[in-house]
Amino acid sequence: MGTIADNLQRVQQRIAEAAERSGRAAADITLVAVSKTISVERIQEAISAGVKHLGENRVQEAREKIPQIDAPVTWHMIGHLQRNKAKYAVRLFDMIQSIDNQELAQEVDKRADQVNRVMPVLIEVNTSGEASKFGVAPEQALELARQVDSLPNLQLQGFMTIAVFSEIEQAVRDCFKRLREIYETARTQSWERANISVLSMGMSHDFEWAIEEGATMVRIGTAIFGPRREA
Repeated sequence: MGTIADNLQRVQQRIAEAAERSGRAAADITLVAVSKTISVERIQEAISAGVKHLGENRVQEAREKIPQIDAPVTWHMIGHLQRNKAKYAVRLFDMIQSIDNQELAQEVDKRADQVNRVMPVLIEVNTSGEASKFGVAPEQALELARQVDSLPNLQLQGFMTIAVFSEIEQAVRDCFKRLREIYETARTQSWERANISVLSMGMSHDFEWAIEEGATMVRIGTAIFGPRREA
């Protein structure tokens, strides 16, 4: 791996090429750099290289790091969110990508109301069917979307998934296709508050397939920061 700036440039080029293959422009794809376990210094390096969006998986780690970073970046909560951490998440993050049940949505709504904000959110969908992954079942995603749309301090902006980790391309693409179908169906419906415009799918090992299947946002860590230590 090269420097963060070199890695970022390579990732951006790959995004542009995948976007072109899907009939879109690189500007149509939002890159979220996943900074889980990455030091503040290296995050600053990524910001200096041009990163505008950062994703964290754990509220506790984000509480330590985010206040140290004085830069106009957008912070995404992309990991599983426990209800008892919602009060911190609504203060720390600009978007929560991992709403996967009504009780969590209600808690985030309540906590957002307490800090007088409307929280942009995505619904996490378990498209792989793996018990080890979080997310609402695909057949329940639109019902949950309706429940989220009824909450005054949340704005639903789309859907997120983590595909099956497999070397079988079609198995991975099938996860992305499933979420794209949910997303496209949602975009045909009428909503009270929602603005369905974000399809967050694809990570370092599969983001090009995700873009080709319609992703508007990718979440990339290792390809930018290099292999991470586990915290």
